[in-house]
Amino acid sequence: MRASTRLLRRLSSSSSPRSLRRLPFHPSPPPPSHPPPVPPLRTLTRALLPHLAGARFSTVPCSSIPSLRLGECGALGTPAIPVAEESEGEGEAEAVAARHDTDAYAAVELALDSVVKVFTVSSGPNYFLPWQNKAQRESMGSGFVISGRRIITNAHVVADHTFVLVRKHGSPTKYKAEVQAVGHECDLALLTVESEEFWEGMNSLDLGDIPFLQEAVAVVGYPQGGDNISVTKGVVSRVEPTQYAHGATQLMAIQIDAAINPGNSGGPAIMGDKVAGVAFQNLSGAENIGYIIPVPIIKRFISGVEESGKYSGFCTLGISCQATENIQIRDCFGMRPEMTGVLVSRINPLSDAYKILRKDDILLEFDGVPVANDGTVPFRNRERITFDHLVSMKKPEEIAVLKVLRDGKEHELTVTLRPLQPLVPVHQFDKLPSYYIFAGFVFIPLTQPYLHEFGDDWYNTSPRRLCERALRELPKKAGQQLVILSQVLMDDINVGYERLAELQVKKVNGVEIENLKHLCGLVEGCTDENLRFDLDDERVIVLKFQNARLATSRILKRHRIPSAMSNDLVDEQVTNDETDAPCPN
Repeated sequence: MRASTRLLRRLSSSSSPRSLRRLPFHPSPPPPSHPPPVPPLRTLTRALLPHLAGARFSTVPCSSIPSLRLGECGALGTPAIPVAEESEGEGEAEAVAARHDTDAYAAVELALDSVVKVFTVSSGPNYFLPWQNKAQRESMGSGFVISGRRIITNAHVVADHTFVLVRKHGSPTKYKAEVQAVGHECDLALLTVESEEFWEGMNSLDLGDIPFLQEAVAVVGYPQGGDNISVTKGVVSRVEPTQYAHGATQLMAIQIDAAINPGNSGGPAIMGDKVAGVAFQNLSGAENIGYIIPVPIIKRFISGVEESGKYSGFCTLGISCQATENIQIRDCFGMRPEMTGVLVSRINPLSDAYKILRKDDILLEFDGVPVANDGTVPFRNRERITFDHLVSMKKPEEIAVLKVLRDGKEHELTVTLRPLQPLVPVHQFDKLPSYYIFAGFVFIPLTQPYLHEFGDDWYNTSPRRLCERALRELPKKAGQQLVILSQVLMDDINVGYERLAELQVKKVNGVEIENLKHLCGLVEGCTDENLRFDLDDERVIVLKFQNARLATSRILKRHRIPSAMSNDLVDEQVTNDETDAPCPN
């Protein structure tokens, strides 16, 4: 788990790397306490603050590189072309080099009127003090025009944005842009620009297909090191599901060896005259290992926005599976020698699969595609990919056909697929956190962004019990939240309770709480003399209700907190007051 949390680095120099959760419903072993040997992958947006001050540039003479071959002294990411030992091979090598140069030149010409620079001002919430935001910051990324007068870029480029500007190549003018839709799981966003002047001379880029291994691509964008457009060349190294650093999800990605750097976020990777993907993260500390979001993910994101008017999410089956590569486990569950599949070990209660599948089922096929004992399915020419990719490409509410082995008999079952939300949210971009303050006790729903406030090493530095629950617990019903007492704002009313922070709240006056709104309703509607909170670890808080209510206002004034509850709870409270009903359970 620890290694996976550090695998990805968004190409965003102004945003600190966010630790990643494990994949939903695919638990992994706890991470080691020591730093992982794998360098982190990071996103590719860079700060708008002066980036050349103090910058250090260096060159490496060709003579210092052992066994240097033709092509290695060119631009970073240029594929090496072996020097032909026989004279008849020289013409072929020169032809390949010329073709690569031609492709790069064509990519530049294609991109000049399509790729834009994105300037973002953002301000994220402070989860330790959820009633206020952190200081605003400025960052830069890239984007490109697609059909329908839209600009596509990365979600992390515009996350928590307050203001967005775009500038086209060769223009000194920045134009205001509006964010039409954001998909944080797939790290994609759509922008629109109202100015007619901006669209004069702009051309849209067409989306292509998934490139094959060793096919050449050119990455175009505005990376650090200068202000003008930049093009780097490379080839496709891998195509497989990869952890997305921004959304902490696992979707298909393409690994390339082109030099992509902070500022490249959202820029296109062009193959021929079409887009092969969107640059979004690289491997920190490695040499020229970058990742682009492939076209199927882009098309799935765009089609969802076009059909519903907003981001619709990516589907999940809602199960955890175990490989059946050991012959003994296959024999135990009655798998014949010709059978392959994976063992269903855990099912999300909110998924449709919870009503269809059972623990210890063997998933043999997904939509007619055989699932191997390691959980992979065939993909293109002798390549394999995890069957999760087939699930993620389904549209919400679409039906999938599963073949399972249960008690030695084969069954064909149908399951409705839809996006599922975890019990503890992995991210909450573009959204203000919820909170409720009573008698100086600050109650919030547990989220991973709250745990991230404990630092980059949050897995080891955040409260252990909360961290384990955030990563492993599944919701039992819709709308459920883990509500915690995050801190105590000291006052006479709560003296002696200050050490009870960072604990989960289980009950209010004997009633089990389901979410923060439920807790709010139980407290605000209390008619007893005493108000009792039952916390984790069998801890108890008891307050005189009327005294505590009076203390709340002076505590808010002392700490300059504008409201005792977040806006979402205020709106709910107003609605309840109008209908004379308590907060919903």
